[in-house]
Amino acid sequence: FTIRKCKTPRRPPPKKPPNSQRDPVGVYLRVRPLVAEDEECCIEVISSSTVQLHAPEGFKVNRNGEYKETQYSFKKVFGVSVSQMELFENVAKPLVVDLIHGKNGLLFTYGVTGSGKTFTMTGSPGQGGLLPRSLDMIFNSVGPFQAKRYVFKTDDKNGMEVQCEVDALLERQRRENNLTVPKTPSSRQKVDPEIGDMLKPEEACKADGVDEDSCYSVFVSYIEIYNNYIYDLLEETQEDAIKPKPPQSKTLREDQNHNMYVAGCMEVEVKSAEEAFQVFWRGQKKRKVANTRLNRESSRSHSVFIIKLAQAPLDADGDNILQDKNQVSVSQLCLVDLAGSERTGRTGAEGTRIREAGNINQSLLNLRTCLEILRENQMYGTNKMVPYRDSKVSHLFKNYFDGEGKVRMVVCVNPKTDDYEETLLVMRFAEMTQEVEVARPVDRPICGFTPGRRHRNQAFREEMSQSLPPLPTSELTDPNDEITIPRLIEALQNRQRIRQMMIEEFNRAASKMKSMLQELDSNVISTENVILEQNGRLAEKDKVIHSNKTEIERLEKTTKMQEHKIDILQKTTKIYEDDKRSLQQELETRGHRLQRELSEKRRMEQRMQGVVSDTQHKWEKECERRVNAMQLEMQNKLWVKDEKLKQLKAIVTESKTPGRPDPQPRQTQSASPSPVPVRCQLSTLLPGSFYCWSGIILKCFTCLLFVVELLRDQTTTPVRPRHRRSRSAGVEKWVDHKPPSSLNLGTVLQPVIPNAIQVSAPNEKALSKCDRYVLTHQEVASDGEIQTKLIKGEVIKTRGGGQSVQFTDIETLKQELATVRKRKSSEGAAASGNQTDGAWTDCSVALEMRAGSNMGPGVEHHGIPKRRKP
Repeated sequence: FTIRKCKTPRRPPPKKPPNSQRDPVGVYLRVRPLVAEDEECCIEVISSSTVQLHAPEGFKVNRNGEYKETQYSFKKVFGVSVSQMELFENVAKPLVVDLIHGKNGLLFTYGVTGSGKTFTMTGSPGQGGLLPRSLDMIFNSVGPFQAKRYVFKTDDKNGMEVQCEVDALLERQRRENNLTVPKTPSSRQKVDPEIGDMLKPEEACKADGVDEDSCYSVFVSYIEIYNNYIYDLLEETQEDAIKPKPPQSKTLREDQNHNMYVAGCMEVEVKSAEEAFQVFWRGQKKRKVANTRLNRESSRSHSVFIIKLAQAPLDADGDNILQDKNQVSVSQLCLVDLAGSERTGRTGAEGTRIREAGNINQSLLNLRTCLEILRENQMYGTNKMVPYRDSKVSHLFKNYFDGEGKVRMVVCVNPKTDDYEETLLVMRFAEMTQEVEVARPVDRPICGFTPGRRHRNQAFREEMSQSLPPLPTSELTDPNDEITIPRLIEALQNRQRIRQMMIEEFNRAASKMKSMLQELDSNVISTENVILEQNGRLAEKDKVIHSNKTEIERLEKTTKMQEHKIDILQKTTKIYEDDKRSLQQELETRGHRLQRELSEKRRMEQRMQGVVSDTQHKWEKECERRVNAMQLEMQNKLWVKDEKLKQLKAIVTESKTPGRPDPQPRQTQSASPSPVPVRCQLSTLLPGSFYCWSGIILKCFTCLLFVVELLRDQTTTPVRPRHRRSRSAGVEKWVDHKPPSSLNLGTVLQPVIPNAIQVSAPNEKALSKCDRYVLTHQEVASDGEIQTKLIKGEVIKTRGGGQSVQFTDIETLKQELATVRKRKSSEGAAASGNQTDGAWTDCSVALEMRAGSNMGPGVEHHGIPKRRKP
């Protein structure tokens, strides 16, 4: 078995008020000028925020070997002619202003080795970089309001303490006595010639809005990260020529506010920009640099210069610093000069230099990984762990990306073609960094003292010194001098009189103030009563909050259980989605096949409808011709029989015996025979019977319709022979929606819906009282006639308390002219009194079509006319 090293559980971070305002990381680009003017350049500045990279000749960017140009955008692009002052005004000056107002900031330079990062940060004599200009601006702004040395004292836990002036004086004396070499005024004024005249006097700048009622103190520290170890560059070690002692590495710690700091790092209190820069230059000489093929002084480590500004408010009198640690505000600005990424094949590194280059590249790669994961968490809402601890660089700046403060990066590039591949990677990393957002810093709380205390205290002292007359000289040189003492007594009496007047004025002001305080006391008492009442209410609210917390805990447990179920359901859903995808593919395949079959079926239906219509028309003509021929033949036979009957009647009349009454002839009434085949029926017909003709014609017409129906049944859906009762005849309550534009067609059959509420427009009140809904809709059919549709549905209550209608059925009411002509009267019919005129019969046919039927509203249906109720 393996033994795993246990780790101390991390403390939960302090609960900070949520700050929804976030700002992206500000990324600036600076292009270094070429050493030789005739050298090929691969970077072109298009605008103040865009550059374009040109691939050098013979360099294949794509797999196809095509020439490709890429553009990158930044917050601002600085060309080769931009001065150090202009760069400071745009990049570092806002961070210095935030530092003075109690906000943190991080500024670091990034780029390939030899791209000008150290020059941008440090500068040269006459061309000071971002660091010396930041120090100069800080002391120009807070210089008149600085506290005495050692009033602010750092502790070992990244905190700041405040000492009184007496303790600060003792601390100064103790440290001055411990110095082996006493400082002289000449030694203080001595400046290193390498850093002399960094800034010009006319380039000095100052921040606005500095709090004059506070005291300030500036502390600086300087560290380097070499081979992923942290070393203090300001640490003073005793040099031993025989056995030199290597520097000790420092560790990273986390303070009570979860901010990262270097434990045991030396923090020097400075009182001027020159002193601060001298401290920086002292540590700069200890930094690891080496000579490579690409850079004569290549930085082999990442350097971090930390500027801490401690400020505390003055007391109510404006004389001394408020002795309250909670009122001390500490803000810091980190200026970072990252070592450049490099390829060992181009630098010619060997041995130790290869190890240094590998550690530099690894730390930069880890910084890029952290920013990529942080960007992914912010953009896509993921919760991946950011590996800050994999490198000292990313671990030190963890609180800047997770906490509050501005972060800015200056990307330095060399436009020569040899650095094209490294520059391309730097550009991609810089463009990605712009998408990372950090929380916007909030303003520090203001103490409750009156502003302008410092100026008022100074004015009061000056007024007090001018109110009393000065004392005359009281030097006695002669014991018999009688002028000096009386003059001194007179001056003292005058001062005593003025003092008495001031005391009386003070008493009057004090009595007035006392009355005001008494009034304030009464107001305070009333306010305390109100506060007690509010406290009682707060106690009740606390009980409610406690119960709510208990409920929240219960809901959190339920939420965890539901999240577990959701995970299971998501896995199940994924399985179902895979099945759904396969089924959808199969469904699409079958759908295409079904579409082809439906199109083939429609073509067949159209063809069969044409055949049926032609056959129907042909049989109608044939039946009409046969009926006409049969009618003519029957008329001829009837005429012949009538003639024979007349002859028989005449014979019977002539054969009667005279004087003998004839017996009453029996009336034989011919009955209408039932429809039988025509050949059998013709032999039994009685003369003069009109109903026989109607039976024959009806039988022929019935046969014709039977043939037509057989042909139609092959292509259309059969209709039920009995009338289907409408669903609207139930006991449900209906909403009868008839628009005002509906026309009254005057047909015999009208839709009657009992127990219905008639409305012209649907409303929530009517729908809430009913459970069925019908809409009367009129439109023009394909034959030009108006047809009425009854669109029926069910009223369903929704979860939100409303109603929705789900349509389930459609009834179509259509009025058409029948093509059945009535038979004209004949002679026999005229004799029997059954003569009628031929006319067209108008009938209303009610048809019903269910939801989902294949027949649309324009298709004619065979239906049976609705019968009236008895």
